[in-house]
Amino acid sequence: METNPIPVVTVQTSPFDDQRPGTNGLRRKTAVFEGKKNYLQNYIQSVLSSIDLRDRQGCTMVVGSDGRYFSRAATEIIVQMAAANGIGRLVIGHNGLLSTPAVSCIIRKIKAIGGIILTASHNPGGPGGDFGVKFNVANGGPSPDTVMEKIAQVSRTLEEYAICPDLRIDLARLGRHDFDLENKFKPFRVEIVDSVELYLNLLRTIFDFNAIKSLLTGPEQLKIRIDAMNGVMGLYVRRIMCDELGAPANAAVNCVPMEDFGGRPPEPNLTYAAPLVDAMKGGDIGFGAAFDADGDRYMILGENGFFVNPSDSLAVMAANLSCIPYFRQLGLKGFARSMATSTALDSVAKALKVALYETPTGWRFFGNLMDSGRCSLCGEESFGTSSDHIREKDGLWSVLVWLSMMAARKQGVDEIVKDHWAKLGRNYFCRFDYEGVDPRAAFYLMRDLEGVITDKAFPSQKFAVGNTVYSVERADNFEYVDPVDGTVVRNQVSLPGLRIIFTDASRLVFRLSGSGGGAGATVRIYAESLERDPERQNRETQAVLGPLIAIALKISDIHERTGRRSPTVIT
Repeated sequence: METNPIPVVTVQTSPFDDQRPGTNGLRRKTAVFEGKKNYLQNYIQSVLSSIDLRDRQGCTMVVGSDGRYFSRAATEIIVQMAAANGIGRLVIGHNGLLSTPAVSCIIRKIKAIGGIILTASHNPGGPGGDFGVKFNVANGGPSPDTVMEKIAQVSRTLEEYAICPDLRIDLARLGRHDFDLENKFKPFRVEIVDSVELYLNLLRTIFDFNAIKSLLTGPEQLKIRIDAMNGVMGLYVRRIMCDELGAPANAAVNCVPMEDFGGRPPEPNLTYAAPLVDAMKGGDIGFGAAFDADGDRYMILGENGFFVNPSDSLAVMAANLSCIPYFRQLGLKGFARSMATSTALDSVAKALKVALYETPTGWRFFGNLMDSGRCSLCGEESFGTSSDHIREKDGLWSVLVWLSMMAARKQGVDEIVKDHWAKLGRNYFCRFDYEGVDPRAAFYLMRDLEGVITDKAFPSQKFAVGNTVYSVERADNFEYVDPVDGTVVRNQVSLPGLRIIFTDASRLVFRLSGSGGGAGATVRIYAESLERDPERQNRETQAVLGPLIAIALKISDIHERTGRRSPTVIT
């Protein structure tokens, strides 16, 4: 206990007009958080002030980070401000590190009022990279729109923030630390906890660890390679995959968290996880996976580099959940996917006779479904999948589902996926990202495209590309009515999410992303085509979707309107 009470200081400040959180909290260039006076302090005060004072006084909050540059300094500021704002207890991961799934797990386990996660997900780190602050609420999930609006309202009128600048905490020292503050009757408490333990305990209740361990260590040992991409997941991969489940130490690569993630974006896709892809192409390794910086996104690879599209991964998991003890005990309540995610999951829901929910992009929309008992499994096309064990995307959970399937079915990744296609059809799917687009150009592009596709004459349109003719069945600006509370969502990221559905079940989707940290807007185009004939399920995705993509480029006029010749990224 500190002998002298630590003073609480009120600091005058001025509001910023760009602190409304997006789909994944507030993301900006690191230089903005680090260099703009009071920028971080203003936002943290806005988050804390969004919590009703009666709920805030003496409450418990969780804090963690993905280890990116500026996280330690930001964590210290959060501790100082939480103390000054009446928070009674902070639970922080060792060295400030916690994966996003672990934060969700801990919030729910200790019944915290919420948690602050310092991450910009798959965005680059380092002084020249991106930084982000997420606020997860009491159910462990991302802030709903109502909370985000409260934060935005406070940020626009903020004139002062409270802080205890003399309070210091050693993030490396596990255990409980109590501090006396001026004008407080109870001490302020900080608990530095093991970053992995509570989350690992939860996983033990979900999976058959013995079956997975036998797969990784038995006489027909499956050789695996797991790439933590120098993010926070290195802690979890080593402890869970190696120490707990018996994978050899050399199966875990890039497991040392780095502030700049080793100089590459921590994004688990074929571009940025290329070293893993190359290693898998040798044919000696039967299973590969990579994670983003905070551990909520993942990528699955099979032998010879067989890539599992994230929409396929979601659908295949859904079809095989009986392999997991957790679902055998609780049964299946329903599935959910974001609108932009392929309809492969819909086919599984129909076959299993369970409900299917189509939501806007943003994990927060799954929370209501799960809290009300309507949904067991959910996912997005951006490499995020999870279940109702927490309220966040969970990359390691997804990897353990895949290993459980392989153990139960005695099949490789490619065999499981191809069997799934043969039974329910293959949904060829890809996404084109145009990043850093002038925001005005992006706005007018989407506005004008909405006018085109919502015209009464559009549903009668036919598009011929080569020998292929696509007939429009319907087109709309996606609208979601929450089945739990009746909330209506008509626009995403304040701009339309547009979809065109053709008579053969092919789809085109156009959306503005709200997850970027840099300047400019990101326009995303999604193309999807269902192929039921097994003889035609092994073609190249781009070749199959080429005609649909040509239609998308033509009706959006995106290259001319953005000055681009091609997308920034294709996934």
